[in-house]
Amino acid sequence: MISELLNDPNTGKYFVLATLLFFGAIETFAGHLKNSNRTLHDWMAEFGGFVLLAIASFAGLFGINYLGEQFFPTAHYSMADLSLWIAVPLYMFTDDIAQYWYHRSAHEHNFLWKHHRVHHAAEQMGVMVSYRNSAFYFLFLPNVWIAAIFTFLGMIPATIIGLMVKQLVVASSHSTFKWDEYLYKIKALSPVMWVVEHIFVTPSFHYAHHGKSKADNISDPNGNFGNAFTIWDQLFGTATFTRKYPTQFGLQTDPKDSWASQLFYPIITSDKPGSELAKGHKKISSATNEAIAVELEAGTHLWCQCGFSKNAPFCDGSHHGTKIKPIAFDMKKKRTVKLCNCKHTKASPFCDDTHLNL
Repeated sequence: MISELLNDPNTGKYFVLATLLFFGAIETFAGHLKNSNRTLHDWMAEFGGFVLLAIASFAGLFGINYLGEQFFPTAHYSMADLSLWIAVPLYMFTDDIAQYWYHRSAHEHNFLWKHHRVHHAAEQMGVMVSYRNSAFYFLFLPNVWIAAIFTFLGMIPATIIGLMVKQLVVASSHSTFKWDEYLYKIKALSPVMWVVEHIFVTPSFHYAHHGKSKADNISDPNGNFGNAFTIWDQLFGTATFTRKYPTQFGLQTDPKDSWASQLFYPIITSDKPGSELAKGHKKISSATNEAIAVELEAGTHLWCQCGFSKNAPFCDGSHHGTKIKPIAFDMKKKRTVKLCNCKHTKASPFCDDTHLNL
């Protein structure tokens, strides 16, 4: 029975639906959906993204099978006898490290960011948020093609097991049901949870990625890129563990683009002035060869380092789509300071008069 299920490609699809229903039911009974402030554009972006991923997955399976039969016929099912103890880790680690770099690239390169920003436009977490991405994002999603390749090679059971584990982790890390929060409160489980969160992506870990900005000392929207595992973030220096949860999610400046432009850019562009999805949009430098004197309250502030912020010298999220991150700094008391706006200071975020020599 189990062998038949693991060799049936439909098993993975049914498990995805079952997982969504499970976490959806928890969110519903907990009253999270009732208290949701999601707009029609949010619902359309989430359910539309789900349909687009399903289409991309089908296209990937069909495309790889067709091309494989045409060019590599001897490879078909050539690895069907590979032990699950080897095939499952091979699939999961290949899938996850590919997703890590693809996801990270979507935050560091402007073209991909425009297709991923719909994911970060969500102002509330929820199980369906995991499907908020554009059609082009799913088209280039390496996981779709990796799953298709492993299936073509005959490692169907390993692919299904891997997809089931991944679906559980991804759904739970986006859901409003923060299962790890309850376990963090049990002091005796703290060492166990340390091991868990240093292997698997937890709600706390991924919520930080969706937080609006680093100013809350919890969020890290330019880190915590892991899909199922946190090991890549730790290995490549992008991990932040706080065991806390942001209270604000979404983009720092959101023009509220339509669901259609978010899902189908650049075929459909935004009609919102200044939107990154508007036709012909370009980032404009706001850097100047002079310092900006500002009176700052005590607390954490974000200094713009990319030079594109419209709220210079402070960050407004314009760095998304670049490899440049804002710098968080703390003020212990209210005072007036000179902040660099030429972006060449060696005493960031404060001015060191470097602009006088530019």
